[in-house]
Amino acid sequence: MATQADPLVRSRAQTQLALIVVAVVLSIGAYVMVVMGTTGKTPEGVAGLVAAMGLSYLGAHLVVRRFAPGADPTFLPVAAMLCGLGYAMIYRLRPSLAAEQFTWMLIGIGLFCLTLIVVRDDRTLESYTYTIGLVGVALLLLPIVPHVGETINGARLWVSLGPVSFQPSEVSKVLLTIFLASYLDRRKELLATATRRVGPLRVPEPRYFGPLLLAWVLALGVLFVENDLGSSLLFFGIFVVMLWVATGRGAYLAAGVVLFAVAATLGYLLIPHVQDRVLIWLHALAPAYVNGTGYQVAQGQFAMATGGVFGSGLGQGYPWKIPYSWTDFIFAALGEELGLFGVTAVLLLYVAICARGLRAAIQRTDGFGKLLATGLTTVIALQTFVIVGGVTRLIPLTGITLPFVSYGGSSLVTNFVLLALLVRVSAPRLGEHLAGRRARVAASNGGAS
Repeated sequence: MATQADPLVRSRAQTQLALIVVAVVLSIGAYVMVVMGTTGKTPEGVAGLVAAMGLSYLGAHLVVRRFAPGADPTFLPVAAMLCGLGYAMIYRLRPSLAAEQFTWMLIGIGLFCLTLIVVRDDRTLESYTYTIGLVGVALLLLPIVPHVGETINGARLWVSLGPVSFQPSEVSKVLLTIFLASYLDRRKELLATATRRVGPLRVPEPRYFGPLLLAWVLALGVLFVENDLGSSLLFFGIFVVMLWVATGRGAYLAAGVVLFAVAATLGYLLIPHVQDRVLIWLHALAPAYVNGTGYQVAQGQFAMATGGVFGSGLGQGYPWKIPYSWTDFIFAALGEELGLFGVTAVLLLYVAICARGLRAAIQRTDGFGKLLATGLTTVIALQTFVIVGGVTRLIPLTGITLPFVSYGGSSLVTNFVLLALLVRVSAPRLGEHLAGRRARVAASNGGAS
């Protein structure tokens, strides 16, 4: 682990603190604008909100500085900005849910800190590879258990245990990513061996495609049994990307695309819920759909069109006309009140997380760290693409949340744990840090001479 006295560590800590201050100020500003836009008055109790938000992120900053010195300074501030904007918009759409979302945010920050304190070295997770994998699969399939799973809006995603309801797929995506990073790191040489020739191409032995087929079958099971198109697509996409990165073999990527096409065709032919999603995607603005099954998608389109380039302003639009605008369609609500410029800025925040995540993967010298950072980044990237693509009708809509922004405790808390793992992976270990420092000193001396 890098030392606190190192100039690079101090510089990154100062950068992170400055960015957190900016994120908190912008978050509070968005909340104040929402309240003033809807009521014309300054919100009461804003000082308490500033104190709670500021102190929680300051505590997270100090934990990063103490337990992951030298980590990438952008992850936490960007997530704070997204959370703050999400809180303001949820308050705009459903004030009764805002306090609950804020509570989940504080819990997520607490688990972010706890993850960094407990996981001092991400490589220790490799010791629990199969345990983590089994728990991840069990959570993914938990909603199909009778009297435990619950069907909402045609998809069996939820689990109810007494008064507590949550989406276990949110937790399983992180656990399965850890499992895949360890599994593929151990077997990447075997999986990358190309001994068969197919025309001008050399491909691995057919038996080595077994893990890909197993992931495909599991994704199909989630799709057919739970009607969970979003989790099915997300899980299979993560596996294909990580397998491709681990082996460098385009054959796996091509096979993954073919298997996805087959699964999508089977899903459309056999599952009415998927058929409805596709038909709404194609005909949402048609007269037969716009006031029926396509009403939500149509209202989202109208909202974004109303927002135009600059938006109507926070608190000035009509995003509450979109059904479930605080969950699946919060991006459309943002589009109406922030406009094209605003949602582009939001998407650039996700680009920043993904870019820094891939940078952390490139900087790691061990296979597990590279794959873990790549997988966790892929989770954020794919989830954002799937929900934004669905809202904008680029692809059929699936019921997943916009990371850090949409209402939902399961998603928010899990994404903070995912973020902590990315921070951990990006923190230089002592050996790597000293080697990099020697290289910089040598380069500096060479330039001076």
